[in-house]
Amino acid sequence: MTAPLLLAIDVGNTQTVIGVYDLDAAGVDASDGLVENWRVSTAHERTADEFASLLGGFFRLSGIDIARIEGMAVCSGVPRVQTMLRGFAERYVDVDPVVIGPGVKTGMPILYDNAREVGADRIANAIATYELFGGPAVIVDFGTGNNFDIVSADGEFMGGAISPGIEISMDALTGRAAALGSIELVEPRNVIGKSTIESLQSGALYGFAASVDGMVGRFQDELGGEAVVVATGGLAPVIAPVASTIDHLEPHLTLHGLRIVHGRNT
Repeated sequence: MTAPLLLAIDVGNTQTVIGVYDLDAAGVDASDGLVENWRVSTAHERTADEFASLLGGFFRLSGIDIARIEGMAVCSGVPRVQTMLRGFAERYVDVDPVVIGPGVKTGMPILYDNAREVGADRIANAIATYELFGGPAVIVDFGTGNNFDIVSADGEFMGGAISPGIEISMDALTGRAAALGSIELVEPRNVIGKSTIESLQSGALYGFAASVDGMVGRFQDELGGEAVVVATGGLAPVIAPVASTIDHLEPHLTLHGLRIVHGRNT
């Protein structure tokens, strides 16, 4: 018997991550049951038909039958794309998608002044982190903005902090300084750069790593003790190795959170 599949989609401001999970597989780790995953640019103008064509190409390359999709879970910070995905779900996979937002059961209390202000991806990350590692926990999501989210020992979303992301910070720097060009975000030979490129790389990688370590220390002081630190997001694999406070690197954390929320609502 062919296993049913879950389509999990995390729509960010810059990139969209798509994952396909085997619904019959146990989800002890974030990658358990993850059949395939892709990262594409978030296109606000993309139609449901265009998205179906894009996804169909990925499915054909991976040998996945779209007819096996029996569930769909979405978190999105882009309302227009969210509407498009609802249209895609209705026309091409004939499922009612679980979209993280008001009215959806997450199983996690939100200790925010206005719970509606919390991004759906932040909730998904918090749910996945508590399921995998317990609490208290600090989640660092390296995206367009760097999100720091805190989960209490009792599994509550406490809040966090948001800072400019690495790429937009570097784009702003190189865009305003004519003598500085764009660089590849890789670790330089030394912290003390011996060229403009190495100096930029040092400032980007070690500077943001130091920012993460400093923020984690402040969070732990406020929490009154140690907290597990989990990194995710597109640039997490670049920063995690040079940050001293990150305990776990989970590239598929948001997708795992979507899988959990889907299970709690179906």
